[in-house]
Amino acid sequence: MAILVTGGAGYIGSHTVAELVAHGESVVVVDNLSLGHRQAVQRGARALADSGEIPFHMGDIRDAHALTEVFRQHEIEAVVHFAARSLVGESVQVPLDYYETNVWGTTVLVKTAVAHGVKSFVFSSSAATYGEPLRTPIQEEDPTLPTNPYGETKRAIERLLYWAHQAHGLQSISLRYFNAAGAHPDLQIGEDHHPETHLIPILLQTALGQRPGVTVFGDDYPTDDGTCIRDYVHVMDLAAAHRLALIRLRGSNGSNGSNANKLGAEVFNLGNGQGFSVQQVLTAARAVTGRAIPATVGPRRPGDPAVLVASSDRARQVLGWQPQFADLTGIVASAWRWHQGAPNGYGV
Repeated sequence: MAILVTGGAGYIGSHTVAELVAHGESVVVVDNLSLGHRQAVQRGARALADSGEIPFHMGDIRDAHALTEVFRQHEIEAVVHFAARSLVGESVQVPLDYYETNVWGTTVLVKTAVAHGVKSFVFSSSAATYGEPLRTPIQEEDPTLPTNPYGETKRAIERLLYWAHQAHGLQSISLRYFNAAGAHPDLQIGEDHHPETHLIPILLQTALGQRPGVTVFGDDYPTDDGTCIRDYVHVMDLAAAHRLALIRLRGSNGSNGSNANKLGAEVFNLGNGQGFSVQQVLTAARAVTGRAIPATVGPRRPGDPAVLVASSDRARQVLGWQPQFADLTGIVASAWRWHQGAPNGYGV
């Protein structure tokens, strides 16, 4: 039996593949490589196991025929679904593309999984489902009122999975996480986006001289230093959460059937439970790299909340999730090791 990881060549997907292989799982990856890197999959596999290369299928989740072939070739037990378009600003500009890839693509994937008897599905959701938070820290039962098409598509997929359970018995866990950061502590895999939009790699690219400086979007927020506060989660802690979600789903779909159909479509937040401001992250990056990292203040970006911090109590209690890399300096340091070793990402 194998676990199908869609988007397994992407940033979080490749780290999750490495995590699963390290724990003895058989993994199959589907990725169209529009955003991911095939090297990320195979580097993790070769360093962690002697089982050879991970089966890799270059394909699109919107292609029902290609997906059917994957399910025919491999005995798929469960799906871990990362494949998506995920840039908030871009989603506002091309919302129909986001609905086509994210919602329609996931519909095709779920239909194919159900047709082949899959009962376990882990979905990479997002804190963007909440929109403007009503309280801090955010809890799973808080209203989900997305403020952009990206968040809307993630919320729509969560509802799709709810109804797939009602109609077909598909057990699912959706993981709503916040700012993924860092890199694998032992392997040469890390964050490599084009274009790069995340704060920590932008800071580190500046430290490497690949950018002239960084822009801090607003320093007049109602926070201690005036800059936005976000909840940063190490990518390996996210990977561990996906593995733990699979374990929970396996328990629900046990062969004796005693727990079958009890989970339905669960949702968990993943965060450190503490926030770090943009200025704090900048200070940490300067300390870790020993470099100046020039920064200027620009105007606020529309729709940027002052504070986004998650309560992960439910994940800790139910999944047994315990983040191992919660220290901001450690998160930045792991990313810095990756960027120093691969200044051009996977294009080295």
